[in-house]
Amino acid sequence: MTIAQHMLNIPGTATKSADGIASLVVHGKDRQGIVAVVGAALREFGANIISLDQYSDDPRGGEFFQRTEFSVANLSAVLPDIDDALTVRLAEGDFDLEFTLRDMSVPKRVAIFASKSDHCLVELLWRQRRGELPVTIAMVISNHADTAEEVRSFGIPFFHVPSSGSDKSAAEAEHLRLLKGNVDFVVLARYMQIISAEFIEEVGVPIINIHHSFLPAFVGAGPYAKAKDRGVKLIGATAHYVTEELDQGPIIEQDVVRVTHADTTADLQRRGADVERSVLARAVQWHSEDRIIRTGNHTVVFS
Repeated sequence: MTIAQHMLNIPGTATKSADGIASLVVHGKDRQGIVAVVGAALREFGANIISLDQYSDDPRGGEFFQRTEFSVANLSAVLPDIDDALTVRLAEGDFDLEFTLRDMSVPKRVAIFASKSDHCLVELLWRQRRGELPVTIAMVISNHADTAEEVRSFGIPFFHVPSSGSDKSAAEAEHLRLLKGNVDFVVLARYMQIISAEFIEEVGVPIINIHHSFLPAFVGAGPYAKAKDRGVKLIGATAHYVTEELDQGPIIEQDVVRVTHADTTADLQRRGADVERSVLARAVQWHSEDRIIRTGNHTVVFS
């Protein structure tokens, strides 16, 4: 029962109270009766379904995706029993499905990685403090100390872990020491270091990255200079999950802004930073609220 998922509130509005509310995400082979079986299992415990979203990429044996939000009395006490009931019912019906069940009043713990550029980092800190991101920011880790004072002003632990040269093994070992057992996911908020495949495997939690261009165009360093040279009319940003293949992981969210020939590279960078902030914030919120299901190299995002 392991699958990546996540959820949505429009950034800029306060996150609603999640007390007594759980999320249930189901994913697997589509077949008749899934919704009925899941609903019956919840009904056994007097659950009230608040919202239900589902999608099938092919009703004739394709992939099925469902996200349910429900409330039930004494949630923390009965959640393990609901989990057992779903496991039994799906097994009895020979359904080829995975599911995850979570008490949404318990925020996911996130570690944010950053470098010198602070616009995405501060955006997340600010939104979390205002109650717009339902997460606990466990720590900020940076390969530069520039943002230490600002991060600590939010009451969040800051760790400076230098990372330079081709051998990142010592830095990544320290990262793993800090992260192991302490976080549910990691966000790279313009962390300007390449993450090794070994780290991705060892950390054992999803990693979200913000890429400062509209993937797959302008991959790598200096995207705004490349965009200016090409005379583009749109620039954008892409939030995606990190995989071993650089900047090729499943895309969570993208957005664009129109530009003109008169915009300088600096203008593109400034306007691009605005897009990066909002795109990353949406991706983090959707992930933290169980609205995203990863399937192969793409995602299903429920609004």
